[in-house]
Amino acid sequence: EEVWPRTCHQRCTVHKTANVLNNMPKVLQPAAKADLREIWTAPDRAAAEAAITKFVEKYGLKYDKAVTCLVKDRDALLTFYDYPAEHWEHLRTSNPIESVFATVRHRTIRTKGALSKDTARLMVFKLVTAAAKTWRKLNGENQLPKVIQGITFRDGVEVIETPAQNAA
Repeated sequence: EEVWPRTCHQRCTVHKTANVLNNMPKVLQPAAKADLREIWTAPDRAAAEAAITKFVEKYGLKYDKAVTCLVKDRDALLTFYDYPAEHWEHLRTSNPIESVFATVRHRTIRTKGALSKDTARLMVFKLVTAAAKTWRKLNGENQLPKVIQGITFRDGVEVIETPAQNAA
């Protein structure tokens, strides 16, 4: 935040789902998971907000910890609606990034004591380079320049400001 103060925060929906479900009995978890999926896959922010409200009403009385876990990050869970709809799939989860670092962590732990700083850097570079070969292309890559320029998106659609017309 110090370096990029205008950066938006998006919580990983996969991790949030796991955190919420950890506060619920196993027997309810499949239904609750489906209800949470309704939030993440809603077509727009209003529908997602409505799905959160529905979740709170359905589970709030008995499972306050689960509901609190969900609503405390409400805004950060719905940040992806401020970006092109084509990017939503990539923005909702951090799992692809984490899997690369898990591979690096796994290899560096297995190679105890055999690494200097230089060989560790080289190994990390090689592991990330190898992982990058399996990465798939960003959906809606044509939208990326607009995002970089700071163009506003609402519910996945570019907001085009029209100048107010003067009445004659």
